[in-house]
Amino acid sequence: FCEFGFMVEMILFDGVCLDSCFIEDTAVITGRHAVLTRPGAESRRGEVAPVGVALSAHRIVHEMRAPATLDGGDVLRVGARLFVGLSRRTNREGVDFLAQVAALDGLEVTPLAVPSGLHLKSACTVASATTLVYAPGALAPDALDALRAASLTCVPAHEPEGGNVLALGDVVLVSADAPRTADSLAALGLTVRSIRATALHAADGGLTCLSLRIPREGAWTA
Repeated sequence: FCEFGFMVEMILFDGVCLDSCFIEDTAVITGRHAVLTRPGAESRRGEVAPVGVALSAHRIVHEMRAPATLDGGDVLRVGARLFVGLSRRTNREGVDFLAQVAALDGLEVTPLAVPSGLHLKSACTVASATTLVYAPGALAPDALDALRAASLTCVPAHEPEGGNVLALGDVVLVSADAPRTADSLAALGLTVRSIRATALHAADGGLTCLSLRIPREGAWTA
């Protein structure tokens, strides 16, 4: 789980695209293919083209077109399934476009309603291949049922900042603002490292937001 060929560095635009550090929203990597998204916030759409240039050297790139919108922060990978949040930033047309590309890599897509919060991964993320951490109250009961049906052990976060964690190989990064959540994951036998992310939280960001993670062939990443 989570073996990396490389990590695409965040691209900064000298004050033009102020949210460009949250590069996860600009693309979804499904395997040999990648989707360049059309972010739900119009102000962020200028971030996508430079990411496409970087990814095109490594993946077959598919560009999303209007009226579809999708933010990568709404896409949660669990094995060969992509759970995709229908949120303020991602619409049904965006989910359908992603499903067409994901099928090229043998992945299936399951949409989930996101009734509150910015993205699906603001509410839940995977801490390991079989463990999901979620913010209680942020997911609809049927969404949580669908995640449990994917054979995930679902662990409630004790702090709002604990819903977004980043699994890297055998290690899971957890915000230092979520110490009780970190303790719960460690009690399950996971190797946990805390990382200070208070500034990211102030901008509605989380630990997954700052990178595009590309797995080696045969592996996968959230």
